[in-house]
Amino acid sequence: MRSLTYLFLLVLPLGLLGCGGSSASGDGGDGGAPASYVPPGEKDDYYLFYSGGHSGQVFVAGLPSLREIQEIPVFTPSPGHGYGFSKKSKKMMGEYRWGDVHHPGLSKTDGTYDGRWLFVNDNANNRVARISLRDFKTKQILGPIPNSMGNHGSSFVTPNTEYLLVATRFSVPLPKGTHAPVETYEENFNGIVSGVDIDPETGEMEVGWQVKTPPFNWDLGSTGKGPSDGWAFWTSYNTEMAHDSLEINASQRDRDYAAFVNWERAEEVVENNEGLNRRNGVPLIDPAEHEGVMYFVPVSKSPHGIDASPSGRWIAASGKLQPTTTVFDFKQFKTAIENEDFQGEFRGVPVVNYDAVVEGEVPVGQGPLHTQFDGEGNAYTSLFIESSVTKWKLPPWDKETKEDMSKAVTDKISVHYNIGHLVIPGSDTKEPYGNWLVAMNKLQKGRGLNVGPEKPETSQLIDISGEEMEMIEEDYTRPEPHFAQAVPADVINPIEVYKKENNDHPDARWDPENTGVERTGPDEVTVHMIAKRSQYYPDKVEVQQGDKVTFHLTNIEQVSDMIHGFGIAQYNMNGVVPPGDTQTFTITADEAGVYPFYCTNFCSALHQEMQGYLEVKPR
Repeated sequence: MRSLTYLFLLVLPLGLLGCGGSSASGDGGDGGAPASYVPPGEKDDYYLFYSGGHSGQVFVAGLPSLREIQEIPVFTPSPGHGYGFSKKSKKMMGEYRWGDVHHPGLSKTDGTYDGRWLFVNDNANNRVARISLRDFKTKQILGPIPNSMGNHGSSFVTPNTEYLLVATRFSVPLPKGTHAPVETYEENFNGIVSGVDIDPETGEMEVGWQVKTPPFNWDLGSTGKGPSDGWAFWTSYNTEMAHDSLEINASQRDRDYAAFVNWERAEEVVENNEGLNRRNGVPLIDPAEHEGVMYFVPVSKSPHGIDASPSGRWIAASGKLQPTTTVFDFKQFKTAIENEDFQGEFRGVPVVNYDAVVEGEVPVGQGPLHTQFDGEGNAYTSLFIESSVTKWKLPPWDKETKEDMSKAVTDKISVHYNIGHLVIPGSDTKEPYGNWLVAMNKLQKGRGLNVGPEKPETSQLIDISGEEMEMIEEDYTRPEPHFAQAVPADVINPIEVYKKENNDHPDARWDPENTGVERTGPDEVTVHMIAKRSQYYPDKVEVQQGDKVTFHLTNIEQVSDMIHGFGIAQYNMNGVVPPGDTQTFTITADEAGVYPFYCTNFCSALHQEMQGYLEVKPR
């Protein structure tokens, strides 16, 4: 009996090791840890940039761990970052205090990610923003874009970051601001495709040109590469041009249209000033009057996305209401244009003969939305209705596959639940990094702890390095990621401090002797202040009631992670100043009294002692 007890105790720990939280699938061969496990002190292989949806922000996670690392505030104030409180960020945000971020796009050089910038769209307020990946800060918000409403078909970056290409979800009368009854939608409303010009050195954006379209609802797009370089692609729904009950009225036709837009031709039209009109100061191209700018291609009913393969030859589009992904051959598309192989026109825009350009319809499953590529000749399509991802082979296909397109499908995996977007690192480049796929699922359905009626969304990590897909890991995201992009960590080279010699703020101060409080007008006071562990200089500020008080605060630290905050009690103010940076904050001292200010970001053992007082004397 004693020997049996000894044997049981010996075996028990082995059994417990096999019953841990990680499933057997995805075992990385390291003590039962999943392949996604990143040990303490080690770093992820990729940055993963999630759009934050109606939070207005961008979420940064590591891949493969899926652990959230940082939030980048863009369109919405963020007290934790001091964003929306400084003079600069307030001015950049303008009159809007939220946004709806859907589709991030990384900057590229020669068709691959270059680690400089991340661009995001605001579906609600018709804006785009540029984030520098040197410091993970928003540097520019452009918009509202003239003549554009519902900037959803965005943000798509050309192979050398010449343009950010965006398209409208909603159509309105032009120029924007004109009124027409919605009952006259078909006659008086238009959509817009915009080419946002990007300065190659600074990244500064401005609207370069626009293409007028029929009042379709433009959805997701992509930019070409290789043989399709110079082109961009969007799918549309509501080619019925309905204005109400779209769930029914925008699903009447058997097919909708994709737009194939030659942005190099659009650029040429503007440069040559070929009889252009301007609307709200922007050159507006009518594709019916300028040959070669735009072509329509019939596509599966109610599509939601279109994606160019790494080679740039194969263009994949999916219709939500048709269980197939259609593959177009761009080379055949060019031949069809040369031969004028059209099946008609729509408002003066040629409609290319579908049979002349389609390579095949792959039966991927129910509710196909978006497609990503691994660079090994495989494509992966999300299926919203089936809650699955289908893997299938890109052309060229052999004769047997062409006769039975189901043979192109090589694998399928279930996800939880109702997947929308999916992302493979580098899928929209000519050289994807095809080891991982992240499924971004819309419904959690009780897979995590109950947090009340508002649920997080789930992201699931899938290993695609082998012939069969393998579910590895699951994590949760705040509302509401739509799309994401992922890039190898070594492509990005962020700074850790703002170096003193690079600080060009005219009111920066680096020595306590140069700080102070100065009355600069009858009702204006300027404060030059520095912050260092663990004191403000000055730490007493005297003003009169009603004064406009401007603080120029420099964090003189030159050590990584030594951030200082600046919160003023009862003044709805919180600044966050990274090491080496100078920021400007303005308040109106409208209430007499004494108000503490203090460091809101933990900085040292004497963090609690880092405080001062704002004395507001009554008039």
